[in-house]
Amino acid sequence: MQKPLILITNDDGVFAPGIRFLSQVASKYGEIVVVAPDKPQSGMGHAITINATLRLQKTNYHNASIEMACSGTPVDCVKMAVNHVLKRRPDLVLSGINHGSNSSINVIYSGTMSAAIEGALEGSRSIGFSLCDYSIDADFTPCESFVSSLIEKALSHSMPKGVCLNVNLPKLAANAIKGIKVVRQAKAQWIERFEERKDPYGRDYYWLTGEFVNFEPESTDTDEWALANGYVSVVPTMVDLTAHGAISQLKIFES
Repeated sequence: MQKPLILITNDDGVFAPGIRFLSQVASKYGEIVVVAPDKPQSGMGHAITINATLRLQKTNYHNASIEMACSGTPVDCVKMAVNHVLKRRPDLVLSGINHGSNSSINVIYSGTMSAAIEGALEGSRSIGFSLCDYSIDADFTPCESFVSSLIEKALSHSMPKGVCLNVNLPKLAANAIKGIKVVRQAKAQWIERFEERKDPYGRDYYWLTGEFVNFEPESTDTDEWALANGYVSVVPTMVDLTAHGAISQLKIFES
């Protein structure tokens, strides 16, 4: 039997410590192929490249059967891998491990999670991993057993069509992580502002900052609650943005 084919990508770049850790863990479960951005692509969401060229370059950061840096976005990486690089559809698409949280509303902006969603759209089982630590020196080793468990279960069990997993890992010691919770996305929002600054030439520029606000801190079935209480959060995620509950109410707009 063929080994499972595991495609790995991210949004922090092919050289980032998070994806290197993920590829090491995933290599225990199948043949790994890495196609990831050649530079950081955080906050790109589901962007694709349509008005510029795309380039692939072989790299040597991972012990993978195929490893390439792509000049495009995380979604470009998945599309290029599935439709050009690989000879068969991957059994599993992994994205991450992201340096920083992609819980709650962050999933909308995340290049990490958009790559995972694209994997699900392409018909593969798919998981996006994020560690709640933005440091480039983040320690991923405490979450190794949980990442391994989720990869193993994803390969051995079917998943709903078009659904991927948004996995967020708390920044805790291994013995402090209580387990894994399958939960829903919390209702939250970034209250944003733009700081006005001056460059060395005296010209104005702006820097986006903000404060994250959880609108339901007492709810015990959300990703924010799970992370705050020492659990790995797993949110089933899909591309359908339809507000199904609002359809009947909005029938008044029909003609």
